[in-house]
Amino acid sequence: MARALIVGCGCRGRALGQRLAQAGWAVRGTTRSEESLEAIEAAGIEAAVADPERPGTVLDLVGDVTVVHWLLGSAGGEPEMVEALHGPRLERLLEKLVDTPVRGFVYEAEGSTPAVTRAGGRRIVEAAASTWRIPVAFLEADPGDPGGWEDVAVAATTAVLRAPD
Repeated sequence: MARALIVGCGCRGRALGQRLAQAGWAVRGTTRSEESLEAIEAAGIEAAVADPERPGTVLDLVGDVTVVHWLLGSAGGEPEMVEALHGPRLERLLEKLVDTPVRGFVYEAEGSTPAVTRAGGRRIVEAAASTWRIPVAFLEADPGDPGGWEDVAVAATTAVLRAPD
């Protein structure tokens, strides 16, 4: 059974997790706070605390994961922290994923974070795909359209598994 890891398992992440679980996936979702674990579990998703600002906490969860979803296109917080999530933190994570069982990476390329920040993250993901031949997909859907966003997210997940090695 394939396993998905959803980094940033808020409302959209939980909806995606439910759709993937219905399709037969095992799904693990992350949150930074203990208080959010219950909402993730209530959605039928294995919940885990991990902080994308500390890539090692995410890497601790990928030993049995097939596809990682970086759903931080609408991440909030201090601008420097949000930039780091789409910059050096993302880059460090991708450098380490090559040595794990992960076979695909889905990057949320739309959202409320500044477009320039998301564009920088996109370049990092594209470089990782080119350098380490990691199959990637870009989730380019309006987060304001939940049903459409979920459909595109599920399709992106499937696309990375079909990508040629």
